[in-house]
Amino acid sequence: MSDDNKNLSDDLDDMIGDAKEGAKKAGDKISQKASEFSEDAKEFGRDAKEAASEFADDAKQVFSDGKNVGIIAHMTFIGWIIAIVMNSSNKTEFGSFYIRQMLGLVIIAVVTSWIPIINLIMWLVLLVAWIMSVIAALGGEMKPTFLFGKQFQEWFKGL
Repeated sequence: MSDDNKNLSDDLDDMIGDAKEGAKKAGDKISQKASEFSEDAKEFGRDAKEAASEFADDAKQVFSDGKNVGIIAHMTFIGWIIAIVMNSSNKTEFGSFYIRQMLGLVIIAVVTSWIPIINLIMWLVLLVAWIMSVIAALGGEMKPTFLFGKQFQEWFKGL
């Protein structure tokens, strides 16, 4: 019986040794994978930081471009106010041009809205002038409106 116990004890010691060796190999493998994941995470972080920096540079370029201000100036009275605010921090000739154009069109619209028969005709004419102005702003061109575009630029030089 003691030989059986000794054989069982030896077998148990062998099994425990194998288990310890397997656990050590698994621990080494986990450590290796953790190091790989750490390197991947660092690389991802660097890539994300670079992409964010590029995005910030692109955003600065877009907002410094007067074309956006010119387009926003055409979008309702609130858009016109937003365009003034945007243009005040980084004044561009393009943005200022379309802010003045839209102010002139709005003033004509308000003034002619009080004249009964003329108001319908003027609203149609102003709609066409507004559409032409939006198209020019989208195209990046500074085209004065066909009505009083050059006068708007002179009258509202301060904007």
